[in-house]
Amino acid sequence: MFFSLRNRLMAVLSSLLIVPFAALAYILSGEATQIIKASIESSTTQTIEQFASHASTLLVQVEDMGNQVMSSRTTQEWLKIQINPDHSLQDLVPAKQRLRETFSSYAVNNSSGISISVFTEQSGGLWTSDRSYLNSAWYSAYETAKRKWTSAHKDTDQSDDIMRSRSVNSLLLPLVHLQSFRQAGFIKVNYPSSLLKNAIEKIRIGNTGKVVLLTHEGTSVLNQDLSGDTDVLERAMKQIAGSFGTQISGSFPIRSGGETNLLFFRKLPAQDWTIVGTVPEAEMYEKITQIRQTILVVTVLLLVLAMIAAFWLSFGITKPLSILAKAMKHVERGEFGQALQFMPKVRRGHSEVDYVTGVFEQMTHRLRHLIETEFETNVRRKNAEYKALLLQINPHFYNNTLEIISGLAAMKREDLVMDATEALGKMMRYSLNLHSDLVRVSEEMAYIRDYLFILQLRHEERLRLVIEEDTAAGPYLIPKFILQPLVENAVKYSLEKDGIAQVYLKSQVQEDRLLLTVKDNGIGMTAELVRDLYAGLNKGDPVAILGSAGHSIGLRNVLSRCRLQYGSQFQVDVQTGLGVGTAITLLMPIVRS
Repeated sequence: MFFSLRNRLMAVLSSLLIVPFAALAYILSGEATQIIKASIESSTTQTIEQFASHASTLLVQVEDMGNQVMSSRTTQEWLKIQINPDHSLQDLVPAKQRLRETFSSYAVNNSSGISISVFTEQSGGLWTSDRSYLNSAWYSAYETAKRKWTSAHKDTDQSDDIMRSRSVNSLLLPLVHLQSFRQAGFIKVNYPSSLLKNAIEKIRIGNTGKVVLLTHEGTSVLNQDLSGDTDVLERAMKQIAGSFGTQISGSFPIRSGGETNLLFFRKLPAQDWTIVGTVPEAEMYEKITQIRQTILVVTVLLLVLAMIAAFWLSFGITKPLSILAKAMKHVERGEFGQALQFMPKVRRGHSEVDYVTGVFEQMTHRLRHLIETEFETNVRRKNAEYKALLLQINPHFYNNTLEIISGLAAMKREDLVMDATEALGKMMRYSLNLHSDLVRVSEEMAYIRDYLFILQLRHEERLRLVIEEDTAAGPYLIPKFILQPLVENAVKYSLEKDGIAQVYLKSQVQEDRLLLTVKDNGIGMTAELVRDLYAGLNKGDPVAILGSAGHSIGLRNVLSRCRLQYGSQFQVDVQTGLGVGTAITLLMPIVRS
């Protein structure tokens, strides 16, 4: 209950501690978030810029080497012989050998592993004299789109097997004779792809972010694995080409697959390449999330501490009153034992609360004594009425039975006289045996059969009986005399209606329950009476079920005894209507012993 004294004290103290801290935490976390975001984005941009600087330096070195090779005396002498239609093989072979030696010295003297080759349409590659390069993708891009910077590939026109097996990127330059300006082919300067690939793969953005080097079409320059990021990178390249047409570098978010990714890019205009870094936003700002979570945890801890402090402060004031309120609720529900259990815990000191507690405890004891006395008196009275009902045979029934036996004797029906006398004797023995309140279903059904046999002798054709007895139900135990009042009412009220009684009696085992049904075609029951029976049963009070004396005492006693025996496990189903008869089904748990 929020408006209790304890809760109000706890709410006030918690608010005094939490509200200022939460406001301060909100303001500081907002500022910290912006600062950390700017720092992370700046750091990532700087890292990509460093790689761009490294790549530019390497590519400038490659381009310078290509220009040096172009203008070298050895290259021009070989080229002069190559373009001369009257050159002789004796002149070409030494010139080609000198050119190979010069290119080999370039490869040996640079630490980057750069190698050089030249290609002509007539003789093919310098090292292999093979013209298969005409079918390569890098040459096709050079011829059609004038792409002088190639993507990663393997070049067979190399001086040794080691160089042929490695992946390289290349710069392609026209091979021009500087004196005549005639073009005879092109120079191919190869540099290992690992020089850029190793450097770019060392860049870490978050836990799963990656940085890739892409061509203008969005393909990998260094044969990097783009699986899983194809869609993001494709959309990113379109946005870079559209929204950032003239901008060299930048960053922007892009959403894909239900999550937001951050994209960082840096263009290399000379090569028409783009360095693209992609990382999920959640990973990028993981530190910010951790700070917010820390603030949340601290706030929760403060709230817990505030509640503990408020509880400790209010303990001495509100606990006695709270316990007294709980005790009052138990008294309100009639649970005096539970209420009295709370009393000793609050009887401390000599305060006003202790005085009220003591008076309330005395009042509870007195109220409990009065209610128990009244209850016991009522139960004894009702029990006496019911015992009288069990121990007596209706005088009219007794008198009618004797008259029936006398009439049968006068008619010389000795067989029926013996059967009727035997049935009456069994009923008397069954009624006078009070050693146990529980009997087997088979015993109760045998008693009812004897009872109905005598009624059949009396009413003859006016009484029509149907008995369905489930043999599986026979060994189970039920309270004694719970069927006779129901059967007696069924016969009585059915005969009152139209002079013919149709009585249906059934025992049945259904799953883990025992069902006893008595059905008739009598005058039926009023809806008010049925509601009264259900109301008493739902209260769980056997005395409430009994109701006033003389009013459906037989049925009420049956329900009261079953409720006492089984508690809430007992249920009853009453199907009735005025003028259409009544069907009463007792639903009881199975009792074997």
